[in-house]
Amino acid sequence: MGSTPINGTSNGNRATRAVALVGPAGTGKTSLAEALLFASGAITRQGSVEAGTTVGDASPEARARHGSTEINLMHFDYLGDHFALIDVPGGTGFAADGLAALQSADMALVVIDPAPERAVLVEPLLRRLDELGLPHAIFVNKIENARAGAVRELVAELQPMSREPLALRQIPIREGEHVTGYVDLALERAYRYRPGKESERVDIPSELAAREKEDRAQLLETLADFDDALLESLLSDETPDTGLVMADLAADTAGNKVVPVVFGSALTGGGVHRLLKLLRHEAPAPMLAAERMGVTAGAVHVFKITNGGAMGRLALGRVLGTPLSEGDELICGDEAARTGSIFFVQGEKTAKQSTAGPGDVIAVAKVEGARTGALLGRKGAGNLGELLIEYPARNAALAISTRDRKDDVKLSTALHRLCEEDPALQWTQDDATHETLLRGINDDHLNVVLGRLQRRYGVAVNTRPPRIAYRESIRKGATQRGRHKKQSGGHGQYGDVIIELRPRERGEGFLFEDRITGGVVPRQWIPAVEQGVRDAMEKGPLGFPVVDVAVALIDGSYHSVDSSELAFRIAGRMAMAEALAAAAPYLLEPICKVSVDTPMGTGSKAGSVLSSRRGQILSLSPHPNWGRWERVEALLPESGLQGLDAELRSLSQGLASFTAQFDHLAELSGKPADEVVKAHAAVMA
Repeated sequence: MGSTPINGTSNGNRATRAVALVGPAGTGKTSLAEALLFASGAITRQGSVEAGTTVGDASPEARARHGSTEINLMHFDYLGDHFALIDVPGGTGFAADGLAALQSADMALVVIDPAPERAVLVEPLLRRLDELGLPHAIFVNKIENARAGAVRELVAELQPMSREPLALRQIPIREGEHVTGYVDLALERAYRYRPGKESERVDIPSELAAREKEDRAQLLETLADFDDALLESLLSDETPDTGLVMADLAADTAGNKVVPVVFGSALTGGGVHRLLKLLRHEAPAPMLAAERMGVTAGAVHVFKITNGGAMGRLALGRVLGTPLSEGDELICGDEAARTGSIFFVQGEKTAKQSTAGPGDVIAVAKVEGARTGALLGRKGAGNLGELLIEYPARNAALAISTRDRKDDVKLSTALHRLCEEDPALQWTQDDATHETLLRGINDDHLNVVLGRLQRRYGVAVNTRPPRIAYRESIRKGATQRGRHKKQSGGHGQYGDVIIELRPRERGEGFLFEDRITGGVVPRQWIPAVEQGVRDAMEKGPLGFPVVDVAVALIDGSYHSVDSSELAFRIAGRMAMAEALAAAAPYLLEPICKVSVDTPMGTGSKAGSVLSSRRGQILSLSPHPNWGRWERVEALLPESGLQGLDAELRSLSQGLASFTAQFDHLAELSGKPADEVVKAHAAVMA
């Protein structure tokens, strides 16, 4: 790869504009970023994702996978304007890394491939952009091998997914089986691709003349919906001025009223210069992003935290409003902090700068209180708080433990830092199973995290599926005496109780009743009896915690010298353990309420998958917000969640997703219950 200069200072008079590259995995976002850098002169040779020579995707994990695993930042100048690129991963497990960055971007460039049947892959993203109110354009990549009619079909498929009208800017010129250029509908000009160079202007092919007029008319009608002057011109059968058309495109795109659609090839560079011009003329000014976020004074929007490397902890963010210099005061939470060094980032390379201007995307050191999503106000602006980010459901989980117990402290520190970098990642200590749980979007996400854990922090871990929090309860009542009597030189131990055990309704929990009369068990030791009962409930006859039972202390006896709190606690535990064994214990498993969102036509398949995992289907209906999607709701045993994400995605082009919440406990009987009890006993042995 050629040299990669880093310069955060715009060569022109306009503030830096930030463009986020988004789209499904495999559509070529990182390759397009590389093509933009090359076409603008930021690099002297275009690298390759397959060869591992791109400016972006420089981490070992991304190189190994030939795909993005975290956002990449890049900068370039074009015709006097400065741009920041935020390359957002498209893979399901990693796309969440760019959610915060989208909030302060000026424009999103949605990168897709030209196959109409894959258009559904982009609908969740288009819906999110609509929710954010973020101006966006669509770049159809890999156009050189698109089949005839694909672009027109693709736009027809995409339009119902977009709240804003799509404005097709180009139509393809074909030679045989390949697209070799395009007709610009706004400029009424034709261009032929020249690999590695700007396209060459040519005459509009005669066979495209009629189609060019038809599609241009459609473009103008779309724009006329927002411009009375253009509408009047069209109604008068006048040819509108090209300047007016271009001005309308710029204004309507920046105002998020239309979504331009262009195409090209990141691999050959075809259409990339045209894309640069679109960004230059139609990407909104940074002040609009600040207004969208409610920022009225100077601020820094933090969209990612990174740890490690020579610079230590860095806050990646965007400067809004006024310039930022090293040593400036920022409000982090309730405290003020002075910024450390400021860096501009080009892939894995950084360059220290003294000042960052409005719109610049930077890395800042020593802002310890900053977190992802934070809006750090400038001095006098006060605490601006944080922007809420809705992350995808964390449907993958692993129980982890260090291979070397000496690494336990290192593990805690490392997990804290990894979760700070990646808010879509969570780790907890499960109170029910006493496991350290690592939760992520999917298995790919967790596998990459485990690689980072060992590479960066030197912590190797063992992993296994999390234990299911099974419980047990009883079918009938029982009465049981528990007597603890021990004599050994000096004071002995004596505690004697009789308890009455009975089942309760599901979800009613534990109840302890004191029915002692006549002081046969002194008041000061009754709490110890209850504690002993609770001790026995931690592990019932089947090996699991006991729920939904009532225990009454009805009788007992004591010794004036040998009785003690400990003796009555032991007696209570003994009585409860024997009573549980006699009360027909049975196993309970956690049941989750599961909601699956999947493309239209795959809902019944998703339902079959849930049924095969002992799920009870509650409903299959159209998605409440997305026109071409379905929603399946079901009750599913928690044990059925393991591997569900991968199976659902395999039947839906990788698109189906689900959420799961604990709903209730239900009886598990027969062979499945026997297998659970046997497996648990083996683990605990």
